[in-house]
Amino acid sequence: MKALITGLTGQDGAYLAKNLLEKGYKVFGGVRRISTPNFWRLEELKILNHPNLKIIDLDITDLSSCIRALNDCKPTELYNLAAQSFVAASFKQPLQTIEASGTSAINLLESIRITGVNCKFYQASTSEMFGSVVEVPQNEDTPFYPRSPYGFAKLMAHWGTINYRESYDFFASSGILFNHESPLRGIEFITRKITDGVAKIIKGKNDCLEIGNLDAKRDWGDAEDYVEGMRLILSAEKSDTFVLATGETHSIRDFLVKAFSCVDIKLVFEGTDLNEIGIDKKTNKTLVKINPKFYRPAEVDLLIGDPSKAKNVLGWKAITNIDKLVQKMINADLKRQS
Repeated sequence: MKALITGLTGQDGAYLAKNLLEKGYKVFGGVRRISTPNFWRLEELKILNHPNLKIIDLDITDLSSCIRALNDCKPTELYNLAAQSFVAASFKQPLQTIEASGTSAINLLESIRITGVNCKFYQASTSEMFGSVVEVPQNEDTPFYPRSPYGFAKLMAHWGTINYRESYDFFASSGILFNHESPLRGIEFITRKITDGVAKIIKGKNDCLEIGNLDAKRDWGDAEDYVEGMRLILSAEKSDTFVLATGETHSIRDFLVKAFSCVDIKLVFEGTDLNEIGIDKKTNKTLVKINPKFYRPAEVDLLIGDPSKAKNVLGWKAITNIDKLVQKMINADLKRQS
């Protein structure tokens, strides 16, 4: 088996590469050429120099680059994980986000059509497509209502995948993944911002965390569980769309309390709205403040997925609960700050 992964150097790309290498795949990792390579995740997972991993130059916003990669690698599976995936940045860079997260998927699908390379295609869709949710929990049939350029760019890629599946009889599947985190999560994402911030406070490198909306609720799982779900989606008898989620939801406030409890601090909240603060109950020291600059222009208040279809068809379920996930992330960030 040969897999081509776009977005190899991201959280999901690195974990998926490790997963597939352990199962005997030859893995081609597509990366966009930049002046300073960003291989730290591959190094942490100890796969950067794996004999069955080959890193190739690939710009998924360029159709000719995609065609060349397909012809050179001739993969049996193609996982499209590359995107501009930071929601806050998508409001500031909407056109770049559309190109990187939406148009790029069409480039890859069109490359498969043009080259005739016989490979299964996986599109990394996202729970952000549900946005202002119209039903709880969200499943494969829930109508979409994206609330960010990231959300509607991903929706373009999602519907493109379905269209190519139906138009050209492609094996093209989408995984609608709810939030999934890990020690390899980018520091700009709220979960890593929290665990990194807690570690810095404990190590005396910072005094306080500044956070946006404490009440936003997400369905958080472990990225390692979810990349196994990606593999199973392409191992199914037929291509389809699957929601991968834990079926539980927690607020950012909950995540903060869990993160501080991992370092034996009981965090309690006082005040309301922008004046709300999180304090150490024992010392009365302020550890969390609200900063309105971190609010989204259009907020997504509640996401919680129904993974029943993935469980019934693929035999997949999330293994790591949120408490173990937060502890794993805290441990990793404490080690980094030591």
